[in-house]
Amino acid sequence: MRSHHLHHHRHPHHPSLRHADDLPARLPPSRPEDHHIELEPGAQPMVQRQFQLSQPELEEVQQQLDYLLTKGFIRPSTSPYAAPILFTPKRDGGFRRCREYRALNRITIKSRYPIPRVDELLDQLCGAKFFSKNDLRGGYHEIRVAAEDCHKTAFRTRYDSYKYLVMPFGLPNVPSTFQKTMNGIFRELFDKCVIIYLDDILIYNRSRGQHLQDLDAYS
Repeated sequence: MRSHHLHHHRHPHHPSLRHADDLPARLPPSRPEDHHIELEPGAQPMVQRQFQLSQPELEEVQQQLDYLLTKGFIRPSTSPYAAPILFTPKRDGGFRRCREYRALNRITIKSRYPIPRVDELLDQLCGAKFFSKNDLRGGYHEIRVAAEDCHKTAFRTRYDSYKYLVMPFGLPNVPSTFQKTMNGIFRELFDKCVIIYLDDILIYNRSRGQHLQDLDAYS
């Protein structure tokens, strides 16, 4: 069997497909796909206690706040919502920061937008020999939170409270919003040469020539 050819391809044009670190310090535009946070009827803001952080963790908080503020992804907030932050260790010895959104998530109405079945996606690859993969890390930050819902994303630090203007990790419906956005962008290529699973895009073909043509269409 002929070996597969795998290309790592970064999309240079579409604003939803650039890595957050490559973006200028500005917000993405508002779009119909902006993320909404719909709450259960009668739900009220829930305040959670803050977690004690070590000095290295506090230094990491400052660095990440500086990054998010510089990008324009967060803004100081006086929202009654107040998720705490905590850290989990990474394999490289660093820290992974998490917003503790469990209280908000309990009162959020969950989306039923379909996430693709992995087995069905794999079936589509039968016979394909050429592949190009794009991992859209940071892509969530290229979708705005609806203006009327930004205050619900508020989180507290010892330095200030902030709210997200772009989709943060940790909310239950963020994957659905991202999948719906990607499906809308690439709908014409579905079942032909593209499969999308959340922030992973794979372009596949049987021939090199067709693969290059479809990469052109993707761009």
